[in-house]
Amino acid sequence: MTGQGGTSGADPASPARLSDGNLWLHFTRTGDWIGDEPSIPVLTGGEGVYVHDADGNRYLDALSALFCAQLGYGRQELVDAATKQLETLPFATNWGWAHQPAVDLAAALAARFPGDLDHFFFVNSGSEAVESAMKLAIQYHRMRGEDRWKFISRNYAYHGTTFGALGMTGLPGLRKMFEPLRPGHFHAPNTNEYRCSTSAACPPCDLACARSFEQIIQAEGPDQIAAIFVEPVQNAGGCFTPPEGYLDEVRRICDQYGILMVSDEVICAFGRLGSWTGAEHYGYLPDILTFAKGVTSAYQPMGGLGFRHHIAQTLGSDPTSMYLHGSTWGGHPAAAAVALANIEVFESEGILEHVRANGIWFGERLQELYDRHPMVGDVRGTGYFWALELVKDREHKITFDAAESERLLRGFLSSRLLELGLICRADDRDEPVIQLSPPLIATRDELGEIVAVLDQVLTEAVDHVEA
Repeated sequence: MTGQGGTSGADPASPARLSDGNLWLHFTRTGDWIGDEPSIPVLTGGEGVYVHDADGNRYLDALSALFCAQLGYGRQELVDAATKQLETLPFATNWGWAHQPAVDLAAALAARFPGDLDHFFFVNSGSEAVESAMKLAIQYHRMRGEDRWKFISRNYAYHGTTFGALGMTGLPGLRKMFEPLRPGHFHAPNTNEYRCSTSAACPPCDLACARSFEQIIQAEGPDQIAAIFVEPVQNAGGCFTPPEGYLDEVRRICDQYGILMVSDEVICAFGRLGSWTGAEHYGYLPDILTFAKGVTSAYQPMGGLGFRHHIAQTLGSDPTSMYLHGSTWGGHPAAAAVALANIEVFESEGILEHVRANGIWFGERLQELYDRHPMVGDVRGTGYFWALELVKDREHKITFDAAESERLLRGFLSSRLLELGLICRADDRDEPVIQLSPPLIATRDELGEIVAVLDQVLTEAVDHVEA
């Protein structure tokens, strides 16, 4: 049956086209794919750190899709784990029941996460993990007789797109369309040492950015703040690393006021920084740790959160009590099985050691781009997670205005990088930033290939800007 103005089905001899607009893309300008000449490739396969498209072009995926393809493409071990589980028990919930892959995965994570982050709740995505952490924090405090419902995160931080997570997100451009959001969200300064907004002396950092949390706490009521959310390395804006002592100071402030500290590690966990978690990498212990992406190396959708004993004890303080939250697919058996296989590969192939051995080298090669190209104002990051901020005037840290950024980032850099076979983020929320997050299996040869392409494009960009 054909609907008004519709068709009865696609012609099998004519492949569907992205430009037809049947598929709508996430956070993508419609002009990039709807029309006669779409600029976005349609990917059809991948192997190692490379993917290829329907036209036969090959790209080095220097973004790991979206910071999640830790083991790269074509890992048969992960495919086999999913297949075996689907043949054995294709589906079971963790809602009133349990299944062995989820039980085994929780135990595996407890053995690898720091401190007493021994309790795990599985969902399907990073946004869901953040939502779950928010609800867990509120319930924890209310079961202890405290009505804490407000949250603090950081300016320009990205914590997800569902309504609760969007409130946590500190990107005005993402929030404005959907306001008013849930009340009770506040944003402290981030840790952008290159453009510090809290101290004239920075660098070196005097931790005024951390102490600004305390100012919000005092203004909003210390007995009303449920949790502070921080990423170990803030993604949005381009890999803002924490100054020395910053995360310890946030931990101290949380302890002083009875506030839960949430480490949002949707990106940073599972090897991105060279450790199982960013908390381990920087030596602090949060009360709740959210994760997604790398837990399965993106071979299955999965997210979750780990939490400490004192939270578990409160939630289990009465035989009739429960965590009042759940989802049908959370901890899907196939996803849990893939996550377990992912952990096995991490350890059998020494992935964490590989990142630690090569991450510093990668950063040094990127620093050489700074030395050669005045357009590179700052290089920041750690492990396999780096960003280059581009500037119009390095000496005075003058950035490109909106029109210049549009011409440079959208009009030249993004398309030129793809032409040369490199996938990376060439505009982070319209900021002049090139962001790099290659698969954790990338060798020095492949990391060097990334640097070589960037070197060529940055050289060409000077002529483009002058023109």
